[in-house]
Amino acid sequence: MSTTDQQRQHGATIRPGGVFDAVFGSARAPAAASAAGERARAATDIFKTLGHEGRLAILCHLASGEKSVTELESMLDARQSAVSQQLARLRMEDVVTARRDGQTIFYSIKDRRIVELLDAYGRIFGAAVSDR
Repeated sequence: MSTTDQQRQHGATIRPGGVFDAVFGSARAPAAASAAGERARAATDIFKTLGHEGRLAILCHLASGEKSVTELESMLDARQSAVSQQLARLRMEDVVTARRDGQTIFYSIKDRRIVELLDAYGRIFGAAVSDR
């Protein structure tokens, strides 16, 4: 099956150059090329972050709203140290934000574009983010 046939089968409507232009830009000037490179690096960083099963699971749970570390531990059936390690990485990548309330730390997704990516993941792989 050709790529075009696969796109039709899955309802994709990608125009020629559409995704490339969205990430890299269509302008060919040096300043535009530099900005395009920055956008491409930012996209690559996000996909690297989403490429880890533990971080992806945490973000899927956070997509429905703020959660405490204890809630995430329970939802993921994971040890506190494992959850905290992945949350630290997500903070370092500037993907989540933390809020302290007494001794409890709550996390939420910082950039709503991450939620849009997770929604696309759900549509593609058949699991709505809100189902998590």
